[in-house]
Amino acid sequence: MADDKAEDKALTVWHIAEKESDWFSPSDSLFMINYRVDNLDEMIAQLHAGGVQIVGGPKSHENGKFAWIMDPEGNKVELWEPMIWDEKNKGA
Repeated sequence: MADDKAEDKALTVWHIAEKESDWFSPSDSLFMINYRVDNLDEMIAQLHAGGVQIVGGPKSHENGKFAWIMDPEGNKVELWEPMIWDEKNKGA
């Protein structure tokens, strides 16, 4: 993404959760995909209007805003609107 302002410059990162983790709940899946979005509030509104189940968020964090949805196959999906991590947003 040429206009991406995130400090990580669009790296792909894999994170393995502990076997006992409920991070993927309410999904029975053993993984979760994270998609970067430009405007989380707008994306959530579009998905909600289309009947997509929103299971969490939006929630602000020091490096962006997050929300979680369920895809049609019952997998939890994370949506992330990145924000540059600096002193002014560390307490977000």
